Amino acid sequence: MAQQYVAAIDQGTTSTRCIIFDHDGRIVSADQKEHLQIFPQPGWVEHDSAEIWERTQSVVRAALEKRDLTPADLAAVGVTNQRETTVVWNRHTGRAYHNAIVWQDLRTDQICHELARDGGMDRFRDRCGLPLATYFSGPKIAWMLEHVPGLRTAAENGDAIFGTFDTFLIWHLTGGIHVTDVTNASRTMLMNLRTLDWDDELLAAMNIPRAMLPTIRPSSEVYGIAGGVLEGVPVAGALGDQQAALMGQTCYSPGEAKNTYGTGCFMLLNTGTEIVASQNGLLTTLGYKLGDAPAVYALEGSIAIAGALVQWLRDNLGMITSSAEVEALARLVNDNGGVYFVPAFSGLFAPYWRSDARGVIVGLTRYVNRSHIARAALEATAWQTREVLDAMEHDSGVTLKTLKVDGGMIANELLMQFQSDALGVPVIRPQIAETTALGAAYAAGLATGVWPSLDALRQNWAVDRTWQPQLAAADRERQYALWKKAVTRTFDWA
Repeated sequence: MAQQYVAAIDQGTTSTRCIIFDHDGRIVSADQKEHLQIFPQPGWVEHDSAEIWERTQSVVRAALEKRDLTPADLAAVGVTNQRETTVVWNRHTGRAYHNAIVWQDLRTDQICHELARDGGMDRFRDRCGLPLATYFSGPKIAWMLEHVPGLRTAAENGDAIFGTFDTFLIWHLTGGIHVTDVTNASRTMLMNLRTLDWDDELLAAMNIPRAMLPTIRPSSEVYGIAGGVLEGVPVAGALGDQQAALMGQTCYSPGEAKNTYGTGCFMLLNTGTEIVASQNGLLTTLGYKLGDAPAVYALEGSIAIAGALVQWLRDNLGMITSSAEVEALARLVNDNGGVYFVPAFSGLFAPYWRSDARGVIVGLTRYVNRSHIARAALEATAWQTREVLDAMEHDSGVTLKTLKVDGGMIANELLMQFQSDALGVPVIRPQIAETTALGAAYAAGLATGVWPSLDALRQNWAVDRTWQPQLAAADRERQYALWKKAVTRTFDWA
């Protein structure tokens, strides 16, 4: 039968994947390629957008070829992406004016502090749901307009256009359609949460020309028809990666939450059609918008460094030769030996928002060996998640009874057990762990009639494994107090 599959392009921080799903949400084929991480100076992180577009075409082609498929077998394609990473390119040539500035990059710290002089770090929070922080796209655009020769003139003339990687890839796939979805737009600091349109006051404050910006569309809608490697396929879904995981985990009811363990770690709680303002360091963001239906909002706790810490042990310290080895190394000891590792490599995100923080390892004695450090590195992700969960429960009034998890790190069963221990609730891994790509496929399939409703998607979700807490409550709270003490040691460093 023709058009029985839906493809997802998952453009992440360290790699790009194409995954093809069947009607039951099962993976039919997949391909993945890493791309270069560029560090021009301390605190700066960049990507080559031309390399990412080349890798995108390569993984799409390979995923189709592995199963002898052609674009005619696909009903639709959805795109999901690393959010906030900022690309500015020429509308006529498709070439970028500068390397993409990655979400982890800290170069906009001064811009954020200057904007905060009038009204503080929460100056724009009531409009866009976000604190002033280096994380978001708006200050990155402002930096490029200030520092790339000729860019401001090109932007004001309409020649230079902005997008996060969803926009950049859709533009290239469709031959020039310049759109983003509400979830990615909500991460720029430039979109008004209520109107779901670019906000003139925010644009003026950052001196960003409206002509640069894409049209904001729903997350599930046919934006255009692809050419090239996906010739004739409707491009019909776009979601930032964490919102795509919310969709893939079928968290469609208010109070349902998921946590994604990737380069960073991101917990989202569905708050329905209600905009919930955070009093505890979380972000108010869009969950998704399906066609003409009302927008669904979410609270988010964002952690900058999770899987990236394991990569750092591998690449910078040479403690392991592959990320998968960290679990075996950590299992050689029964506990962390008193060591706590706070990976504030890019400052601290939720719930602190401290760009002055830097990473620390505390509690070192001569007893400690590399296994203790490996274990402390895994525990860092679990404790950071505990801090986010505490903030989420305070903001929402919802007490989480279970946590749905996804992302690359959930293959690490020691981490999953410790996560359950740190939270004191069951942790549930789904059968399809690639929920980010699945969510993008679901959005595209809903727009093209592959799936009739959210209820049909819920029926695809199934449990793979559940971890129950095993740590005594008193031990949990004692260790958590030590973790929070370690966090304070990261402050006021930069």
